[in-house]
Amino acid sequence: MTPRVVLDAMGGDLAPQEIVAGALMAAGGLDVDLTLVGRADAITAELKGTTGLRSIHVVDAPDVIEMDEHATDSVRAKPDASINVGLRMVKSGAADAFVTAGNTGAAMAAALLTLGRVRGIGRPALATVFPTQEDGQTIFLDVGANADCRPIHLLQFGFMGSAYMERMFGVARPRVALLSIGEEASKGNQLVLEVHQLLKKSRLNFVGNIEGKDISRGHADVVGMDGFTGNVVLKTVEGMADLLFGEVRRAVELTPWNRAAGLVLYSELRKTKRRLDYAEYGGAQLLGVDGVTVIAHGRSNARAVFSAVRAARDAVQNGVMDVIREVAAEIPAKAAREGTAAVSAPDDDE
Repeated sequence: MTPRVVLDAMGGDLAPQEIVAGALMAAGGLDVDLTLVGRADAITAELKGTTGLRSIHVVDAPDVIEMDEHATDSVRAKPDASINVGLRMVKSGAADAFVTAGNTGAAMAAALLTLGRVRGIGRPALATVFPTQEDGQTIFLDVGANADCRPIHLLQFGFMGSAYMERMFGVARPRVALLSIGEEASKGNQLVLEVHQLLKKSRLNFVGNIEGKDISRGHADVVGMDGFTGNVVLKTVEGMADLLFGEVRRAVELTPWNRAAGLVLYSELRKTKRRLDYAEYGGAQLLGVDGVTVIAHGRSNARAVFSAVRAARDAVQNGVMDVIREVAAEIPAKAAREGTAAVSAPDDDE
């Protein structure tokens, strides 16, 4: 069965132009049944002149939650916003997955209020793919859904991340690590110290603490952290990648000899840049809500939107929700009780 993906056409800094452009790329290159949800007149204007759009549908949603609006308040005040309409389609069974590059806090709040949590999950987590050496990859979570966490929540993140890595990427017995300031079990703040002991006693393939410098070295398949730390790490990496390639470009343009060398190395540099480009990975999946939800970068261009739709399609085809529900049955019931009040209204995202 062809996965049915709903795409928020109004979400993101470059909406609706780049969102619709990415949708057209996805319709042409992916086996998906795609629905664009948002202001129908704006979407139709962007689609004008295109042909062969049998795999793209348009659903009108007159309201938009802007990037700078208060997350939970806006979700409740604008029931006809594109984020809400799209998630209701997933909830009703009219779609299999939802993708947005819009207000992250609003997307998380709407997903929790509309889809709810998977039974047994205390808090959902944003999981994103990160490239490592020798063409490898790892995922780290949480990267922004929960600024403050209890130890039991990070234990859950380990279970969900391990299941996700196994189902999506075929990694048997994924190595799970905990981000800390040192490899020793005695290093870290109180949260990390307690989580370390929980992971050590779990059935997960826990390989211990990992330092930030080792994430890219492929020492683990899953790296767990609280959302505050994860968001800082993610944005630091993005900034360093921009700096690196900016400096390389500047160096290449300094002299004719450098430009000649740059031409020789161009293909390899381009491959490296693509591996480090967030647009290749499409965004982060919100693991723990009861439906496939992918939240893309706010400045997603058409290629990033294409990648986000592809990530949603892959999650549906690989049965990610089934495995998350199975894993949730193993997680201590205490986690769900502890997390309930805190996840009902997540904080705003920038």
